Amino acid sequence: MLTVDRYLLREFAASVAATTLVLLFVALGVVIADTLAEIAAGKVPVALMVSQLALRMLRWLPLVLPLGVFLGLLLAVGRLYRDSEMAVLTAAGRSPRDLLRPLAGVAVPAAVLVALCSLWASPWAQYTSRQMVADADRSLLIAGLEAGRFRALPSGNGVIYVTELSPDGSRMRNVFIQSDKKGRMSVITAHRGELFVDAGERYLRLLDGMRVEGVPGQKDYRVLHYERSEVRLPADTAPYTKQDATTAPTLELLADPKRDSVAELHWRLATPLAVLLLGVLTIPLARSEPRQPRYGLLLLALALYVTYMSLMLVGRSYLSLGKIHGWMGLWWLHLPMLLLAWWMLRRDGELPAPKAVRP
Repeated sequence: MLTVDRYLLREFAASVAATTLVLLFVALGVVIADTLAEIAAGKVPVALMVSQLALRMLRWLPLVLPLGVFLGLLLAVGRLYRDSEMAVLTAAGRSPRDLLRPLAGVAVPAAVLVALCSLWASPWAQYTSRQMVADADRSLLIAGLEAGRFRALPSGNGVIYVTELSPDGSRMRNVFIQSDKKGRMSVITAHRGELFVDAGERYLRLLDGMRVEGVPGQKDYRVLHYERSEVRLPADTAPYTKQDATTAPTLELLADPKRDSVAELHWRLATPLAVLLLGVLTIPLARSEPRQPRYGLLLLALALYVTYMSLMLVGRSYLSLGKIHGWMGLWWLHLPMLLLAWWMLRRDGELPAPKAVRP
């Protein structure tokens, strides 16, 4: 590799790394806010906070990395023009198209990394995240319940609250349970509660309490006072199973003809392709004249990126709804972008033909 190419490769890699790091910090802030909101709502146990943050950041990587590569290369190539380094390279016989080699040294590894995240790491992280929350919900009274705090029930159709809880989670005081099943509300209160195991089954014993059941807005409420009531808790079932295409392995999506699976497969393939296409576009988009504003084309480049990603999301939605045939996928969007990148790169740096002088 030539010395100039090594220099350009270092500059491109440093710019992409710095830009991606800033975007990852921004994404981390969003993930932390969302996770804390779910913890406050009782949807995620506090003990899973760190693991949930790590897994959710893996899900963000296929979205953050393409933007980081695009902006980083735009800034790096734009600096070459701004500092007149590109003028020196042109005087040495190198055209803007010669930047493709060092640019590929950054864009291709980034596309491979995005492909690994999109095709494997992201669905695995989403599956593992849901499984951990589901496992925690199945052992709610042992690990997820906290004294003095409302907690959503595993079924998601009610809440539970206790004022005191023993260290092992087996005994509690002042229990309040509210649930809603098919429009019928049930409120259970008890002075004491115990969790015990009998013949391999888990039971919750409530002592000295009351149960009110009925439909809101109607007068046929049923009130029951009891000294002891035992409820069998759901047994630990098989590990959390995949419910949609977003958590399915890529190899399973290849063999699944369902529209959701086809849309998810093309979306996973689209993100690494976007890295390569946007990387090639940075060369003509970052071109600037000596008196041109410093970031004159940056807004245009960002508008192109937002349009491209928005069309990808629309195409994914149309594929899942059946408005676009599965064999078309998102290629109707990638191929025009490829032609646009080739046309802009081909014209970049060409001088206009001299006008004929009339005699």
